[in-house]
Amino acid sequence: MLIRRERPDDVEAIAAVHRAAFAEHEPGGAPRPAGEPMEVGLIARLRASEAWLPALSLVAEIDGEVRGHVCLTRGTVAGRPALALGPIGVPPEHQGHGIGAALMHAALGAADALDEPLVALLGHLDYYPRFGFVPGSTLSVDPGVPDWVSHFQVRPLSAYTPDLAGEFRYAEPFYEE
Repeated sequence: MLIRRERPDDVEAIAAVHRAAFAEHEPGGAPRPAGEPMEVGLIARLRASEAWLPALSLVAEIDGEVRGHVCLTRGTVAGRPALALGPIGVPPEHQGHGIGAALMHAALGAADALDEPLVALLGHLDYYPRFGFVPGSTLSVDPGVPDWVSHFQVRPLSAYTPDLAGEFRYAEPFYEE
């Protein structure tokens, strides 16, 4: 497996990864309505936004095929720079083989190497703590959307300082329908 930066010719393969990964169920397991998964459009909108960080859009490649994708985009905590992780996707037939974990480790390592202080995400409470994520409230970081509080998690990195607290804001595409 090779973890590398996204290239322009990966765009459709990345969309296919997220189409497969999120086709039938929401991240918590609830049935998803029919149609294009919202993650596909979200990534397209993020790419077109000022929050897009090309160095932090990573793919997992196996035998020349894109088998997973993760991106980190610019967010803020009380107006100070931080990162948002997601979407992260691996098609169901490739899950359980360490692809998602490899993408997570690579993304967090890259963010840390770039002296980013914190990564935030909305995700499964049983999966992300293994990568050092804790509830946002643990570090006094709030997602600002009440419905998100239960699944909002943060991961402090080497540049984190305890004064980084307050409301986390995702890039605008996260708030669009």
